[in-house]
Amino acid sequence: MRRKVIMNVAVSLDGFIEGPNGEYDWCFNDQDYGMEAFYANTDTLFIGRKSFEIIRNDLDMFPVPNIYVFSDSLEPEENEKFKVISRDDFDAKVDAILNAEGGDIWLFGGAELISIFMQKRLVSELLMAIHPIVLGEGKALFQEIKSRVQLNLLESKAYDSGLLQVRYELKPWFNPETLPLL
Repeated sequence: MRRKVIMNVAVSLDGFIEGPNGEYDWCFNDQDYGMEAFYANTDTLFIGRKSFEIIRNDLDMFPVPNIYVFSDSLEPEENEKFKVISRDDFDAKVDAILNAEGGDIWLFGGAELISIFMQKRLVSELLMAIHPIVLGEGKALFQEIKSRVQLNLLESKAYDSGLLQVRYELKPWFNPETLPLL
């Protein structure tokens, strides 16, 4: 059975994951917001290079043993415990990870990596912490999505802070190219 890839991100009400200057100081951190339960089932982090550079010095705050950074230019420094997946190795390495034993996979971001995973239909669930703020501009969560992606709501939870957490699964995708010839 394939492992689940769960896109878990904070997003503004108007769909941005960063402010106009790359800031994320608008994200709430006053309580757990379900992260402890999320970590209990997650053992792998998928992250793009730009997002990784932001958190590189704070990797201890991500209690997952396996970190994969998607990059064609990044190299681990001595004693750094992450693996790099290049564009050329993407399909083979991701497929091997998805089919290996293990827990859920956290697709952290950024937006470009999320778009690639969405386009390839590799995302199992979307877990979004919708913050009660309108940023007006910034980096949009979904970029380069060219076709509809239909979702089923699995759960939602409202917090007293005004944050709304929603979990969706992707509806099965009909792809006529995968049908056997009759």
